[in-house]
Amino acid sequence: MEKRANNLTKGIKNIILSTLIIPLFLFSTQGIAQETNFEEGKQYILGGLTVTGLQSYNEQTVKSYTGLRVGQPIKVPGDEISAVIKKLWNLDLFSNVEMFYTNIEDDKIFLELSITERPTLNNVTVYGVKKRKVEDIIDDTDLKKGKKITESLIANTKNYLQNKYKKQGFLNAKVNIATTADTTGTNVQNMVINVNKGDKVKIKDINFVGNEKLSDKRLKKSLKNTKKKKFYRFWKKSKYIEADFEEDLDNLIDTYAERGYRDARVLSDTFVKLDEKNIELTIKVEEGDKYYFGDIDFVGNSVYTDRMLSQVLGIKKGDTYNGVLLKERIADDSDPDAADLTNLYQNNGYLFSSINPVEVSAVNDTIDFEIRIIEGKETFLDHVTVSGNDKTNDHVIYREIRTRPGQKYSKSNIVRTIRELGQLGFFDAEQIVPDIQNPDPNAGTVDVNYSLVESGSSQIELQGGFGGGGFIGTLGLSFSNFSLKNIFNKEAYRPVPMGDGQTFALRLQASRTFRVYSLNFSEPWLGGKKPVRFNMSLSRTQQFATGFDQNGRLDVQKDRGFSITGITAGLAKRVQWPDDYFTISHSLGYQYYKFDDYDLGLFNFGNGSSNSLTYTFGISRSSQGPSRIFPMTGSNFELTAKFTPPYSLFGNKDFKSLRDRRKELTDISLERALTTQEANEIREIEKERFRWLEFYKVKFKGDWYTNIVDKLVLRTNAEFGFLGSYNNDIGDVPFERFYVGGDGLGNFSLDGRDVVQLRGYENSSLAFSVYNPIRQRAQQEGGVIYNKYSMELRYPLTLKPSASIYVQTFLEAGNAFNNFQDLNPFELKRSAGAGLRIFMPAFGLLGIDFGYGFDADNVRPNAGPSGWQTHFIIGQQF
Repeated sequence: MEKRANNLTKGIKNIILSTLIIPLFLFSTQGIAQETNFEEGKQYILGGLTVTGLQSYNEQTVKSYTGLRVGQPIKVPGDEISAVIKKLWNLDLFSNVEMFYTNIEDDKIFLELSITERPTLNNVTVYGVKKRKVEDIIDDTDLKKGKKITESLIANTKNYLQNKYKKQGFLNAKVNIATTADTTGTNVQNMVINVNKGDKVKIKDINFVGNEKLSDKRLKKSLKNTKKKKFYRFWKKSKYIEADFEEDLDNLIDTYAERGYRDARVLSDTFVKLDEKNIELTIKVEEGDKYYFGDIDFVGNSVYTDRMLSQVLGIKKGDTYNGVLLKERIADDSDPDAADLTNLYQNNGYLFSSINPVEVSAVNDTIDFEIRIIEGKETFLDHVTVSGNDKTNDHVIYREIRTRPGQKYSKSNIVRTIRELGQLGFFDAEQIVPDIQNPDPNAGTVDVNYSLVESGSSQIELQGGFGGGGFIGTLGLSFSNFSLKNIFNKEAYRPVPMGDGQTFALRLQASRTFRVYSLNFSEPWLGGKKPVRFNMSLSRTQQFATGFDQNGRLDVQKDRGFSITGITAGLAKRVQWPDDYFTISHSLGYQYYKFDDYDLGLFNFGNGSSNSLTYTFGISRSSQGPSRIFPMTGSNFELTAKFTPPYSLFGNKDFKSLRDRRKELTDISLERALTTQEANEIREIEKERFRWLEFYKVKFKGDWYTNIVDKLVLRTNAEFGFLGSYNNDIGDVPFERFYVGGDGLGNFSLDGRDVVQLRGYENSSLAFSVYNPIRQRAQQEGGVIYNKYSMELRYPLTLKPSASIYVQTFLEAGNAFNNFQDLNPFELKRSAGAGLRIFMPAFGLLGIDFGYGFDADNVRPNAGPSGWQTHFIIGQQF
């Protein structure tokens, strides 16, 4: 049968014009035009539709998508055919779409839809970038397997990559993209992307034209992110990045505005390409005249007087005009706690207030302002809700929230709430979002919802290693969002009862020579109505005597040893004065020391016992935040005083005679070995001195956190400690001392010592050697006084809930002293170094520090500088 056809459209570009009348071309299968009975613009009945050119699509699917049905009236050419072609083009699945008629029988017309499918993407290969960056490029450009390859896809991918690298300072970046057929599939192609970033283009020089009032140096300093190339500059790079440069031009205008030149503007900015690696920037400015503040009038205020608003504004008539300062005093967007006019109103219930400074007069060099205030209606909180807490019970959150239904709206209370919720440690502090909902200016009400993201609040410690003559194993479990009331509820174990904000910690450590057990429980809201924290801890430590058998192997004698059993209970209450960041704490503790045929050397007696009953009073203030893991602002201070009763003041024992006799025996031991009777006499004297320990201990620690720029934080620290005695005849107790130096980890401490971190020195190396008359040798003993200072620069690599990682550099100095006579606060052991911290909710804090000690330690004072030391941090406080 002779085939007659008409081409209804040609080419991809022209299909957009498919709504126009498309000419029909008649041809035969031999290519010779013949007359037909086709009449242009006549209405026919669709007799049939075939689809040709298909490779991967089903013919019936394409027919269905056209919407054409056999038997329907259709005008050729007409709107129906134009709409079908346009519809198929918009799918972006075909590179060519054409419609032909193949036959006409009476009033029936038979059509053929000819399409060319676009190739499908299979593999993508990227050259010129690091392998670890390839996946990011594929994700960013959406080059997924199975995606249709179009001209726009290739062009958009090329433009995206070139712009991406230009933004990073590679102004000469070039990207070439090619596709090749893949014979493993039908109509499948592979894509090859060649990236040539070229060299980073640096700024060799920055020139200013038109500046007379401000120097080139001052203007260059205002360009925060655009810097001239210098060999010593490593913190701020000298790459040319267009977005940063545009931001810096705004900073340049702000620099003028801060100095009174409100009309200053940038007339032009150009750069000249010197070579492939260097450019030169030229910035032409017009400075204008210098202005001063004139009269500043407040309009519309009724809540606050002009005088009060003027005090907050802090700008007086005659001051040099400073547009940046004026904006900050109206509303400082960079600081949510800023003392500005907007916060003055919003912290006192006026959410719907608006404050706008308006220039009303500019005569000569003086500008008069009106601060126009619309106070709005006083606003109250209607509903306060939380969301996202899947594990933590609502009451644990609501008791920390500073906003209550019915209260006046206060922005400062919302900011404080964010800090308090972040300090709990149950939520990701970076994702706590206060959502202001349903604001109603007419009714003066608003709702607040705190959106939370739960983070891990349980930790497990499982360690193993060799030391002290054998294997040491440690198992620790810490649940910081525990629920004691559900401990007998089987359904609440996921894996343990959680959600009530309590802390439960269990730690076991053991080897052949010692065992340590500890149990701790705390309830932050005792009774559930007030922020009174209750804490109780139990501990048991055992140290066994050791020796060596005839074969040189370690012999552990478990019937001989030394143990400490202790219990402590305490209460800590958050108070309102001087402000509600303060906490006052009280605790009582008792420790029982037992010696069984074991001369530890601490007390100089091998059998017997000693007791310690202590009361500890503490005052602390904690305003650090928003996260307890990586604080960026605020401070933390803690002052504690620990006391025992002064037993010797109430007894009639002659401790002076005991002291004199002990000194006499010690002097004898320097000349000869003590007899058994003399050694036993010293032991009995020691038993009497330390049957009940009496001492007082004062400690202070302060941390300040300063956000310098972005998330770069400076932590400044100062510490001090003193251990004293009531009775000089008894002297200082050998327990409770300060051991300075090293990583600061005191995982195994028998004697209640304070282990103080000072990196760059070996652990406890800033202690002292004291002569033991019984053993007739020196033994290490901690100091009774210490001071320490440190500065850390911290920067986070990531603060995600799964893992928070930050790097730091530090400077530290500190020392320990035997008595007040030896105390010299300027005789410090100095160090410097860098480190890394990783916090994972399941394992706690992990880290490593490399510190260099510039001075000799106290154990080896003549050995020269301590030098480089490596410290591993596990579970230390933040």
